[in-house]
Amino acid sequence: MSENPTDAVKFIGYIGFNNASEIHGPLQSRALDRAYVDAAARGQEEVGFDRVLIPFGSNSPESQIVAAHAAAITSKLGFLVAHRPGFTQPTLAARQLATLDQLSGGRIAVHIITGGADAEMARDGDVNTVKSERYARSDEYIDILRREWTEAQPFDHKGRFYEARGAFSSIKPDNLPVFFGGSSPEAIEVAGRHADVYALWGETLEQVRENVLAVRHAAAKHGRRPGFSLSLRPVIADTEEAAWKRAAEIEDQVRAHREAAGLPTTGHRPPNEGSLRLLQTAQGHRRDGRLWTGVAALTGAQGNSTGLVGTPEQVANAMLDYFDIGIDHFLIRGFEPLDDALLYGRELLPLVRAKVAQRVGQTAALAG
Repeated sequence: MSENPTDAVKFIGYIGFNNASEIHGPLQSRALDRAYVDAAARGQEEVGFDRVLIPFGSNSPESQIVAAHAAAITSKLGFLVAHRPGFTQPTLAARQLATLDQLSGGRIAVHIITGGADAEMARDGDVNTVKSERYARSDEYIDILRREWTEAQPFDHKGRFYEARGAFSSIKPDNLPVFFGGSSPEAIEVAGRHADVYALWGETLEQVRENVLAVRHAAAKHGRRPGFSLSLRPVIADTEEAAWKRAAEIEDQVRAHREAAGLPTTGHRPPNEGSLRLLQTAQGHRRDGRLWTGVAALTGAQGNSTGLVGTPEQVANAMLDYFDIGIDHFLIRGFEPLDDALLYGRELLPLVRAKVAQRVGQTAALAG
């Protein structure tokens, strides 16, 4: 944890290529809207986000190129570049990311997305692997990334998935944290070895605490202590009643779009363990008072789909509860992507930062 209380918590926003979400239709367009990317990058920098996630998908614009553009039009904002192993040689990926880190002035982090859905992987040509193999491949991939970023002399590598002779990168990153996620035992072991920050979806306090402890245990075997990021879709309003009304409206919009497209709203069978866990959580609809799972239930817990609902003060207090069990990064995005990001920056981020600084100060005083 940072010695400066104001740095004890980090906020990650989101640039999803265009200003749309589940409430605008069930099949999200991946078309690149440059005006939106520009506005989202500049706006989230202005309202105080530390980083923004640039997502990865088999039908999406390329995340590193979008990050390079957004970095060129901003000066302080950091970027969390989603990257999937298996489609680029790790030696090349290491140099690409290090180059982006250097050109941006050290504002890059990478989120390693192993991939759990067979159909998604197959679109990019990965048709013969299973999940356990993919995590083993990610493990080896990150090993090579780290060596490229740190080795002072050429090195050879011969592993299960990759072989390189005389590998060496003349460009090294100044600061390039590795984020990693996944709920399976294989994922947690890889996270323990490699993650600077372990990424979780928004689950109950009890579930998040269990995951934090499991990853800390896995990391301790390697002498490491990672940070933790929680992904949420906050719904805030001036009153609690108005916030829950807005959450219900969002559910109605998502349901109507999915039904119109002939997509299921019940009976989902997600292909990965993280989504299965989240879908089980969503059966309760509201958990821990503020955790809202309505959209997760409708969509089959596809990705970041749970939120916290209430006034800014109430949601900030709920986020502080997660901070108390180890969460030091919050990845937050809304259903009106740009407007909600600006709203969070004005109404939510300052509150959470102030509460965290107060909590850190109290802890330091008791320890001193």
